[in-house]
Amino acid sequence: MSREGLINTALVFGLLLVPLWAHFSDEPYIVTLSTRVAILALAGVGLNLALGLGGLVSLGHAMFFGIGGYAAGILASHAQSYTPLFEWPVVIEGTQFMPVIWLVAIVASALVALLTGALSLRTSGVYFIMITLAFGQMFYYFTISWPAYGGEDGLSIYVRDRFPGLNTLVPIQFFGLCFAALMLALVVVARIARSGFGLALNAARQNEARVRAVGIEPYRLRLAAFVISGAITGLAGALYADLNRFVSPAMFSWQTSGEIMVFVILGGVARLFGPVAGAALFIILEEVLGGMSDYWHIWLGLLLLIVVLFARGGLIGLIAGQARRDSAGEGGGHG
Repeated sequence: MSREGLINTALVFGLLLVPLWAHFSDEPYIVTLSTRVAILALAGVGLNLALGLGGLVSLGHAMFFGIGGYAAGILASHAQSYTPLFEWPVVIEGTQFMPVIWLVAIVASALVALLTGALSLRTSGVYFIMITLAFGQMFYYFTISWPAYGGEDGLSIYVRDRFPGLNTLVPIQFFGLCFAALMLALVVVARIARSGFGLALNAARQNEARVRAVGIEPYRLRLAAFVISGAITGLAGALYADLNRFVSPAMFSWQTSGEIMVFVILGGVARLFGPVAGAALFIILEEVLGGMSDYWHIWLGLLLLIVVLFARGGLIGLIAGQARRDSAGEGGGHG
């Protein structure tokens, strides 16, 4: 096994063993922190697919995160109030059944990614960055002005949604669900990266003209990657809504998009477990430094600057003693 493989294995066992220790030590707060790491890492895995493989620097991924969150919040709120979601042309009820909520979150996020990506991917470089940011802000201001679901005050989920055979109110059981979703997403992304589609997408990031010369259209590759990326991030948003039992327009904000990108950059762009390492480091810094000062983001910014300048492979690349020349910041990425 390579050094990076060992690091990835250590991350998996670390993320699994810490909450188990906390559970048996009666430390539910640490279990909740671990759950947050798993969910935010899942959102980062979604972005890393677009950014790492496709070179798509998106500042609008909070849009999918928020859509997933509001899908959970809206369905749960209608189930709690016993009012139908729609009454015409057919009656559609709300639900607190997690598998259904996840399906709705994934499909809704994927559809929005398809529509926004079809327009955004006609641009490149800074224009792509700005148009994804603009779409995200459109959703942000829409939810602020949507009084039916709380407007700027957000929407509460009074009881955590249900999953068959589990008590999701027990922190360790809900963590298990989020951990399983993260592992599944990592397996899916790993298979995509090794598939013909993933290799073609990576080739398009490095040299678009050559890919076109062999009869492959880069636009379609990037759009498919953007849709899958949005779907994964939407699932993370639905889980995050259940974790907090609350959704708000802040889930759509550009700051949320920036944080998701920070996870990827800190851990290592295009590295499979980069978002896991980045999310864990972010939460640790937030807990340790945030308890010392309200201005802990200054130290986060300094760390991010050091990573960008001296550790282009991120935390995983630095520990593994490797530097990927094919990271998204190099090789002529689309975004």
